[in-house]
Amino acid sequence: MVEPELIRTLAGALAAALVLGYITHRLGLSPIVGYLLAGIVVGSNTPGFVADQHLAEQMAEIGVILLMFGVGMHFRISELLAVRRIALPGAIFQSVVATGLGAISAYLFGWGWTAGAVFGMALSVASTVVLTRVLSDSNELHTPIGHIAIGWLVVEDLFTVLVLVLMPALFGPVDDSTPSLPIAILIAGLKIAGLVVLTFVIGGRVVPWLLERIADTKSRELFTLTVLVVALGIAVGSTRIFGVSMALGAFLAGMIVGRSEYSLRAAADALPMRDAFAVLFFVSVGMLFEPQFLIDSPGIVLVTLAVVVIGKPLSAILIVLLLHYPVRVALGVAVALAQIGEFSFIVATTGKMLHVLPEGATNALVAVAIISISINPILYRLVTPLERWLTTQPRLWAWLNSRVAKSTPTDPKPADPMMSSSYRAVVIGYGPVGQAVVRLLRENGIQPTIIEMNLETVRRLNREGIPAIYGDAGQQTTLIEAGMRDAASLIISASGVSAAREVVRLARELNPEVRVLARSAYLRERSELRAAGADLVYSGEGEVALAMTESILRTLGATAEQIDRERERVRADLFGQAQPEAPIQLPDRPGNDSQSAS
Repeated sequence: MVEPELIRTLAGALAAALVLGYITHRLGLSPIVGYLLAGIVVGSNTPGFVADQHLAEQMAEIGVILLMFGVGMHFRISELLAVRRIALPGAIFQSVVATGLGAISAYLFGWGWTAGAVFGMALSVASTVVLTRVLSDSNELHTPIGHIAIGWLVVEDLFTVLVLVLMPALFGPVDDSTPSLPIAILIAGLKIAGLVVLTFVIGGRVVPWLLERIADTKSRELFTLTVLVVALGIAVGSTRIFGVSMALGAFLAGMIVGRSEYSLRAAADALPMRDAFAVLFFVSVGMLFEPQFLIDSPGIVLVTLAVVVIGKPLSAILIVLLLHYPVRVALGVAVALAQIGEFSFIVATTGKMLHVLPEGATNALVAVAIISISINPILYRLVTPLERWLTTQPRLWAWLNSRVAKSTPTDPKPADPMMSSSYRAVVIGYGPVGQAVVRLLRENGIQPTIIEMNLETVRRLNREGIPAIYGDAGQQTTLIEAGMRDAASLIISASGVSAAREVVRLARELNPEVRVLARSAYLRERSELRAAGADLVYSGEGEVALAMTESILRTLGATAEQIDRERERVRADLFGQAQPEAPIQLPDRPGNDSQSAS
């Protein structure tokens, strides 16, 4: 039997997050702000309902694992390599600056240089969860800014993993069993290398093979369970075997699944709990907040906040500009990184376990995390107005762009006129109807992308040079991957598409201007699809009725004009369109009287 306290905590935390998340969304803020406020409301430092903080933190850990797994699925090694020239030096430079500023601040607070070093390292790493949500909400996740920021954070996370491995050797009690610093560094490097090798060499073969075997069962539940086992299993194994964080293990597991042909299906079907557990992460952070600390030590909070939202962004802007990237990229990356999150608390927790960080340092981190996470979406919205203002300052703008290379890795490639939205279509299903539609589109210079649930069909199409993806068209991630935002048309050629109304609704949400042509099996589905946003709906029942009507009329000797008129009359009866004034009169045939011909 499930413990009542677990249900109580889960229900109370999610209910508070729902109410406050909705309110903040209506106010034009990120729902993350509402989730953090919900944590304060259900925490032990405010009156009223009090959730179990330990249970909330455990569930939040699952949310971090699933979110990191999702980030890994959407991240490609090629993207990291593409931004390595900026992500590697940028992350190292900003981490050193933030650590130094944090250490100096902590020393001024009277905590000492040892506590200052740990405190500074906690401030140096941003939250992947927050950054991903902010970039996604701004449609910047798959832009140069998004690629650089994610790559930057991967380097930061790897650096943090190294720090966590080294902290016991640097700050822990010294005894005969404690390895020296060089040995500790060597051990940390070997652990990380071992994890990467095991994950990509062995897991890269085993996981796709396992997913294919499970997919062959046609069981959605087994596929969902398999992906969750892969995510949680590799995350836990990373900690148990290699001593690294579960978040990093989950990220690597996501990259393995993302390299397989099942990435879209896994993202759409296998992580339904991801968002709910992510909400619990932010609620658990809010539960740690002590409002009295703001009153007792406002100076500590303000100085720490200045390091996060001023010191870190300025260092990021400096290094990005020095590496010859545009001002827009520098501003976007800097602001997106101007917050702290889950890894900061992992470092702080380790510091507390080693008796290095004082209680005030943890309170300052929580307070600044809440404030920086709350204002980060707002600050990111100011990037475009700030860039626009800078263009009105000729001297400053010229100075900022003086080091920008004429051609950088983030410069967009020249647009192919045949790949503009007017020449792109998304086709769902590749049965007989889909094949005919795709052939017609390609013959007329329109590039179709096919969404299909038959993996062998997808593989064959890709071998033939026809873009096709394996996934459920009823999931937004699948439609985005198919290019729905840039498509001129959506054609639902399969009548058995489950949740066709949801497909049409999601397509309209992603691209309000897209022209939607849908196929349905029954006439009763036509009005539902039209209400969802389909421009034209072709019903199997209706088309059969029209074909049979035309065949009968030809047999009875009707003229072409009469056939056209009667076809319109049947169409009106079936589809509710305007009817002709009167039924047609067929010519007399031997053996037919007026009654039989009517």
